[in-house]
Amino acid sequence: MKEKIADLEEKARRLRVAIVKTLHKSQSGHTGGSLSAIDMVCALYFHKMRHNPQDPAWEGRDRFVLSKGHAAPALYVTLAECGYFPAEDLMMLRRLGSHLQGHPDSKGTPGVDVCTGSLGQGLSMANGMALGFKLDGKDNRVYAVLGDGELQEGQIWEAAMAAGHYKSDNLCALIDANGLQIDGEVSKVMNVASIGDKFKAFGWNVIEIDGHDMGQIISALDQAEAHKGAPTAIVAKTVKGKGVHLFENKASYHGVTPSDDELPEALRCLGCCD
Repeated sequence: MKEKIADLEEKARRLRVAIVKTLHKSQSGHTGGSLSAIDMVCALYFHKMRHNPQDPAWEGRDRFVLSKGHAAPALYVTLAECGYFPAEDLMMLRRLGSHLQGHPDSKGTPGVDVCTGSLGQGLSMANGMALGFKLDGKDNRVYAVLGDGELQEGQIWEAAMAAGHYKSDNLCALIDANGLQIDGEVSKVMNVASIGDKFKAFGWNVIEIDGHDMGQIISALDQAEAHKGAPTAIVAKTVKGKGVHLFENKASYHGVTPSDDELPEALRCLGCCD
């Protein structure tokens, strides 16, 4: 298990490097939330989810919903690492005509299951998929990554109520609780605490973890899959901009990319010199 965790940690480091390089090249996109979510996305694709880069439409695959769609760079670098498309395509992020737009596009990007970006809608879509699999007697699982600021959207709680009522135990929501949103601290913009207690009130199984501890992440994902009779919410305490001290815990880097001057230091922080 130690080797597995070390391998995932190294993958996550490389994916952070790719995020920083991709965002610097595009000079458009979201740095902080991509870096805070990448450990969870890495664990999902390289430890837990069933998927096939050679057959992106494989019916037996688990489904992934990036509800906080502005963190698309985290998904794109992961899909490239998996082999859904060439890594060189990352340098076309947000370019006109590119299949890597600012928010995930299921019509244009191999490996993307749903279009996301309108905050608050992803959990409803994930719940619908999970219910559909249940009705069809299939064992596919559905994973959704949400931001904590996104929990200010009322539709999240309608979806949480429905998932709890229908006991959608093939659904797992991962909350990237980095405490910051574009306008500042989540607790000051509109406090969503206590996140775990809220999901418990709707009948969810709740697991609270350090969202940058790979051992805790994969353990929580395994527990979620084993839990029957209720959906699972993994509330992950994270750091916005994790891995680069220039960006960490700064709301100003929600939608700001690394500058030419910042790039060398950011890469140094991530153990990369080129």
